[in-house]
Amino acid sequence: MSEKDTTHFGYKEVDTRAKAGLVADVFHSVASRYDLMNDLMSGGIHRVWKRFTIELSGVRSGNAVLDIAGGTGDLAARFADIVGPEGRVVLADINDSMLKVGRDKLLDNGRLGNLEFVQADAQCLPFPDDSFDCVTIAFGLRNVTDKDAALRSMLRVLKPGGRLLVLEFSKPANPLLSKAYDTYSFRMLPLMGKLVANDADSYQYLAESIRMHPDQETLKDMMEDAGFSKCEYHNMTGGVVALHKGVKA
Repeated sequence: MSEKDTTHFGYKEVDTRAKAGLVADVFHSVASRYDLMNDLMSGGIHRVWKRFTIELSGVRSGNAVLDIAGGTGDLAARFADIVGPEGRVVLADINDSMLKVGRDKLLDNGRLGNLEFVQADAQCLPFPDDSFDCVTIAFGLRNVTDKDAALRSMLRVLKPGGRLLVLEFSKPANPLLSKAYDTYSFRMLPLMGKLVANDADSYQYLAESIRMHPDQETLKDMMEDAGFSKCEYHNMTGGVVALHKGVKA
């Protein structure tokens, strides 16, 4: 099997064609406890990271927003409030279990007026060119098999002047923080997954997938190579998480 035929699934080398199915199995497994585990794993700080993403997005009333890997709808719900009845928010996720949890949650909260739900692959988004003022993907890019293809696809569906925001786990700059983060990720995440979701293996994969994700500068370079301009990133929580932003010229 040649190098191009394989990719990483956590720390394992797998057939490129198999990765999407393996990732899907992880999220089918964790979907029902996803929100609870997010709060437990981050101590609730994920809400602060997402709030900053929304602030930096520049989204306004009447805008069209695409939230890729939107999962249980945290970002989509807030964007729906901001864009108002004249705007449009599309919550897209490749995983139907996650999409169902997000749709049910938002339906229970009475938020369906300007929200759409689409099962979609980030690598080949099923939307026309120049459709959205803003595209976001939070904690989803590291699970995509071909990240370069996904970034090009996101660029295509953005309107000229539109913004991409990528919120993702990244690389802490401080060696002590990095060591503590590794210990937490590889000991505590699988343990919490076992105790709360009865699934240690999925959270072992999530920890490994974070380590395999490109660091801040590498992802910035990838965005520029895909065609984005004015690329920048903001480290949060010491670089445990980074928010990357790029603009379609």
